[in-house]
This record gives sequence, structure tokens and C-alpha cells, in this order.
Amino acid sequence: MNTQTFPRCTAFLGHRRVADGSYADVADVLAGLDLSAGGLLVFDDVSGIQVDYPWPVGYAAAQPGGGPTADVEPAATTSVGRPRLGVVAREVTLLPRHWEWLGQQQGGASAALRRLVDEARNVHAERDVMRQAKESSYRFMSAIGGDLPGFEEASRTLFAQDGADFSNKIAHWPIDVQTYLAWLSRNAFPVKPH
Repeated sequence: MNTQTFPRCTAFLGHRRVADGSYADVADVLAGLDLSAGGLLVFDDVSGIQVDYPWPVGYAAAQPGGGPTADVEPAATTSVGRPRLGVVAREVTLLPRHWEWLGQQQGGASAALRRLVDEARNVHAERDVMRQAKESSYRFMSAIGGDLPGFEEASRTLFAQDGADFSNKIAHWPIDVQTYLAWLSRNAFPVKPH
């Protein structure tokens, strides 16, 4: 089953949500609005990063899991690694004792590093999801709500991992801001056992 998702964003005019969906869909909606009064903010739904509108020439949102990027042709390089397998060669700097240990591992240094990275990704997956959700939430709330009452207190509760108190701190914010922030922060807090 194909679970690929396409980059999405959400647009606010002041504190009111005016469009959400794919970048193309949001651009279509925004093209029909009077934006002369200002106050337009557009946010990438994965990263919470504010993006410019109108999109720059050649702009394409990043693939899932990253922020927006420009459509840039990669620089021509000599072929290194195993391109058919998706292997990318990059420099890693280690101390001699690290290289010695890696060289003694089954499959050599590259295989050992891949195993270590995969193990760390699995062990820390939940923590990484929480961290990314907090960062996305904070980016959004800083850009749109930095002047809202209780912003500092809400920020502290976000990073203190207190979901109930965070909800209370933003409860008096404009409803569209609350709703989007609740969605962005849905994975930012530990799940409490029943």
C-alpha cells in the first residue's frame, strides 16, 4: 500500500485560518483573496516553518519529513558509494580508537555505522517524534502568537511536556490558532498510562 503523503501547508490571515492543503491548493485559494491589508502567514504542516507566499520561482515543497526547499539541481559529482542502492558517501570524523573498533566489526566500518544508526533510530524514535512536534509547535506559535497573552507560559509548558497545562495556557487564544497548534503538538507530550 502506498502511504506517501504530499507536502501540505496552512495559511492564516491574522489569527484566522484561510486555507490548508497542498501547496498548489493553498496557492489557488490565496490567489482569490484580498491580501493587501497584510497579515498573511503560511506554515509548512510538517515542520511548522513559516514559508513565503507567493512561492518563489521554481519553488517546490520538500518531501515528507523536511521543510520547504527550492528546486535546485544537485552539483555534478563523481560517483561514490552505491547509487543504485541509495547509498550516499559523506565524510565522518572519528578518533583513532573509534576507527579501530569499527574496523573490527562484522562487515567493516560502514556496516557497523549503519547498524548503530538504525539501533539509535529505533531506541529514540518516540523521543525524536516528541522533539520534532515540540519544535514545529514552537516555530508556529512564535511566528503567529508571540504577542498573544500567556505566550511565555505556554512555551514553558510545551517544553516541560505538560500537555494539560499547555492546553489550558492556550485556551483563550483565537480558536483557529488553538486548533492548529493542538494538531501540531499532538505528539509533543508523553502518553500517560490509564
